[in-house]
Amino acid sequence: MLAERLECDLLVIGARRAHSAKDPNGHAYNRTTYLKQRTAMMQQWADYLDKLAAGAEVVSLRRAA
Repeated sequence: MLAERLECDLLVIGARRAHSAKDPNGHAYNRTTYLKQRTAMMQQWADYLDKLAAGAEVVSLRRAA
């Protein structure tokens, strides 16, 4: 949804999701990578959810017969 609906950068999305150790020694990922972009992306996401909760941009799905 972040990439398709909000056109967020895949690298930023990946940085947001990267919550595991990168190597066998257990070095955690750098939490500051793309911090500004990740913050903006999460605000976009929150705004999008607020719009959906208010009834905007809701797409009705029809059930196949």
